[in-house]
Amino acid sequence: MIKILFICHGNVCRSTMAQFVFQDMVNQCGRQSEFHIDSAATSREEIGNGPHYGTVRKLKEERVPVLHHRARQMTRQDYDRYDYLIGMDSANIRNMNRISGGDSEGRIYKLLEFAGEERDIADPWYTGNFDRTYEDVTKGCRALLKKLI
Repeated sequence: MIKILFICHGNVCRSTMAQFVFQDMVNQCGRQSEFHIDSAATSREEIGNGPHYGTVRKLKEERVPVLHHRARQMTRQDYDRYDYLIGMDSANIRNMNRISGGDSEGRIYKLLEFAGEERDIADPWYTGNFDRTYEDVTKGCRALLKKLI
């Protein structure tokens, strides 16, 4: 089983969007038994909160199922539990390395790396542009799925 943890700052916008989009892609391929997919935050700010209403609205608009999820913070143990820890931007990557104590096993990635891009996925909490975030998340998730299957 391939274990993937998507990570952003608060675990209510980008990482939950990536979790739900990737889960939907995996389900559509009939490969759900091959993956464990979750998401987490680098901060404690949103712990216990559900996905942001902008994320929920965009996913419903795109007919991507919104799953039950409550924000949680990434832990050092997550580094050992997951094969892929995938951040959305450079600040996430720095914080993920701090939390995990470094990336000695090469498990930490930025989502758009899988699509051959080094750029960050902008945080719609600040930009308000959930459409653009969805486009970037979908692009990264498609490339990740292609790599893994």
